[in-house]
Amino acid sequence: MKKLLLTAGLATLMGTTAMAETIGASIARFDDNFLTVMRNGMVEYAAGIDGVDLQVEDATDDVAKQLDQINNFIASGVDAIIVNAVDTSATEAMSQAAAAAGVPLVYVNREPINVDTLPDNQAFVASNEIESGTLAAFEACKLARAAGLAGGANAYLLMGQLSNQAAVQRTKDVDDVIGMDMCNFININDRQTAEWSRDKAQDLMTNWMSAGEDFDIVFANNDEMAIGAIQAMKSNGVSMEDVIVVGVDATQDALLAMQAGDLDATVFQDAFGQGEGSVDAALALVRGEDVDQKVYIPFKLVTPANIDEFLNKN
Repeated sequence: MKKLLLTAGLATLMGTTAMAETIGASIARFDDNFLTVMRNGMVEYAAGIDGVDLQVEDATDDVAKQLDQINNFIASGVDAIIVNAVDTSATEAMSQAAAAAGVPLVYVNREPINVDTLPDNQAFVASNEIESGTLAAFEACKLARAAGLAGGANAYLLMGQLSNQAAVQRTKDVDDVIGMDMCNFININDRQTAEWSRDKAQDLMTNWMSAGEDFDIVFANNDEMAIGAIQAMKSNGVSMEDVIVVGVDATQDALLAMQAGDLDATVFQDAFGQGEGSVDAALALVRGEDVDQKVYIPFKLVTPANIDEFLNKN
C-alpha cells in the first residue's frame, strides 16, 4: 500500500511539474511608454494563469544582448520565448536558435524580417502597420482639405528607428496616401528619424523651424515623436490651431495632448492586447494547439470626436 501511495504521490508531483510552463520574454527596451503597456499586458495576463511563470528581460535596444537573452532562455529550459525585437532585420538568427532547440517562439509588436518563413512553432502577434500609418495620414489629408489647404500644403515627417519594420511601413503609408489624387497637394519638406524619441523629435522639429520653411502638417510615426514636435512648436510660439499633427499608438500622453487641442489624430494600437495575445500564442504553441502564424489586432483611428472610447486603454 505504501508503494502505491508513493507512486501516486510521485505521479501527482510529476503531473504538477508537467503543468508548469515557463515563458521567457525579451523586450526591446523598458524605457518606452508603449512597450511598457505591452509588457504590463503580458505580466498581468500571465499572473492570472495558474502554473505559468513569465520571466521578462530588458534588451536595452541592443541586438547582441537580445540574442544572448534568447540563448540564455533556451539554456535555462524555458517552454517558450516571446520577443519584441530590437532590430526587425536581425530576427533570423533568433528564429534559428529557437527552432534548433525546439522551443516555440512568438514575436510581438515588431514584425520580424522572416515573418513569411517562420518555422511551424513560431508566430507573430501585432497589428497590421499598413493600417496605422494609412489611417493617420489619410486623416491629416482630410483635415488639410477641410482647412482649405487643397491648393498646396507642406509637411514634415518624423520617422522611427529605420531598423524597425514599423517605421519603414508607417513612412511608406504616408507616401502612399500623399500619392493619392485627393492628397497629392501635400509636399514633404523633409523627413528624418527621431528614433521614436520625444526628446529627439523636439530637437529635430526645433532645427526644422529654424530653417524658416512654411509647414502645415507634421506626420509622426508614433505619438512620442508627435508630442516632441508639439513641444518644440509651442516653445517657439507656433499656434497649434495652425498646424495639423498626427501620430500613432494612442498613448495616454497623446490623448491628453488631443484633449488640449494640440494633437489632431492618432491611431489606437492595443498594446495591452498585444501583450496578452503573445502569451496566449506562446502557451498554445507549447501545448501543440493550432496557432495562426500572423495574429493581427486591428488599429482604430482616434480623433477628438471619439477620444472618450480610448481614454485609459493604453
